[in-house]
Order: sequence, then structure tokens, then C-alpha cells
Amino acid sequence: MGPALCSAKSRIMLVLGQSMKRNLRAGYVHGKSGRLRRVEGRHNALVKELRRAFRQAEPTTDGYFAIEGVRIIDEAIRSGCHLRAVFFSDSAGARVDHLLPQISSSTEALVMPDLLFESAVLTESPQGVAALVRLADQASMDSIIARADTGPIMVCAGIQDPGNLGTVLRSAEAFGAAGILFGEGTVSEWNPKTVRASAGSIFRIPCARAKLAESMVALRAAHCHLIATSSHQGTPLWNAKLTPPLAVFIGNEGAGIPKETLHKMDEVIVIPQSPSVESINAGVAASIVLYESARQRGQRLP
Repeated sequence: MGPALCSAKSRIMLVLGQSMKRNLRAGYVHGKSGRLRRVEGRHNALVKELRRAFRQAEPTTDGYFAIEGVRIIDEAIRSGCHLRAVFFSDSAGARVDHLLPQISSSTEALVMPDLLFESAVLTESPQGVAALVRLADQASMDSIIARADTGPIMVCAGIQDPGNLGTVLRSAEAFGAAGILFGEGTVSEWNPKTVRASAGSIFRIPCARAKLAESMVALRAAHCHLIATSSHQGTPLWNAKLTPPLAVFIGNEGAGIPKETLHKMDEVIVIPQSPSVESINAGVAASIVLYESARQRGQRLP
């Protein structure tokens, strides 16, 4: 075989290889699944909605919020959330095969170039999977307070770190809280870091936004004992009565609970700790209080 023929054969093989790659990529859309719709432009309405929901860290006007990653989408599906759309990058690969069979036929499934996907999400090294989801049931302040006899109600009074808030959500579910109220100054519960830190609890624990003043009035009307946590002084945790009906206020990481709110508490409790440590973070403090409340209620713990 002469050099010219070898060169021609190499070019043919290269063209065939590129064509095969294109066909494989198109196969996601037109192949066995027949489900995925290809999107190429950043101005697609659903892509714009996903990008806006991530950046605003708030639900859309019709109640959908943005989540990202295989595990958290698995949790949303397991928790009965409604998925409006699921987005895959070209490099999502096996993640498509994992998630697509779990997605309802009424859910839009889109595949897009990696760069377009990366422009819509916030993580630096995305897994190539995101979704717009809506909770199965949307709680309100009143519906949470109506459950006050089942466990403590956690009231977040200015928690600003999304990881801390995610920890509160996760521990609230783990230790049987009745629900969570988010007061003024508290980071969005739909912040992507909060959602990830909650490990899926955001989809299941009842939670709602509420003004602190209004929530205190409603909690007192439900005969809840209002307590706040402090890093310096108060009733030691092991001496505090933490059985329902009870509302536990967790304050800002730096400033604590607003003074006007603190003055209206029935009791302030402190978690005794080593004097060499100035304070523990809000997520840890909430988790310890939730655990002690569960213990006092006789909740079966491992």
C-alpha cells in the first residue's frame, strides 16, 4: 500500500471517527431513550430559568427551584418532588442512564454542550446534572405551628452561612423537629450550598419563611415555650426542659439573636463548653439542642 493510499485511508478513518462521535452524542436524543431534547443556545427559556434560579437562590414564580448533582436529584425524586425539567451536559455519560429511568415522562429532559451547562450552574466542577424541582407539599408558618406537639420548632434568626443552615435542616429531620421557620436575615434555604448540606432534608422537613415578631405571637398562642441559645450564659443545656410544645431560636453566627427578640424569650440556654473555645457554630449548636430534645422526649436513638 503506497503512502498516498495510507494517507487517504487515515483521513477516511478520522472522518468516520468524528461522525461516530456525533452519532453517539445524537443517540442520547434520538436513540434508545427517545427522551432527551438537545439544546444549543443560552437563550433557551428553560436554561435561562435554571440560570436565574441558581443565581437568585429563590424559587421561580411558579415555585420551582434549582438543584444540582446526582445525589441531591435522587433525593428529590425519592422525596416525591415534582421535576419540571432535568438538564444533562454532553459529558454526563452514565448519569443519564442512572437518572432518566426515574424521571416521569411529563418531565422535560434536555442535553446540552458542556460549556452551556457550566454557564447555567454555579459549581466549578459540575457533575453535569441539574434540575428544576418543586416540593411535594409547601408548608406555612401556621401548618408548622399546628405540629408543635410533635417536636421542637426551630426558628432561624439570622443564620447567614448556607452550610450551617443546611446542617440545621438535616439535624431537624434526624431528631424529629416539627419544622423550621426562617426569620429575617437568614440565608435562602434554596441557596445551592444549603440544599447540598441538607443532604435531601430540605425536601422533607416542613419549613417556611416568617417574620420573627409574627412567629413569636403565633408560637405563644400555641403555648410554646420560647428559648434561645447563647454561647455565654443561661440555663445549662442538661438542666433545660426541652419537651414540646417548644420553639428554639438559633441566632446569627457573629451577632447572635437580635436583642429585641432575645428580650422576649422565656428562657436562654447555654451549651457548656471548654473555655478555650469562644463558641460553636450555629449548625452544631442546633444539632446538640435537637439531640437533647429527642433524648428527653424518649425518641428512640441509635
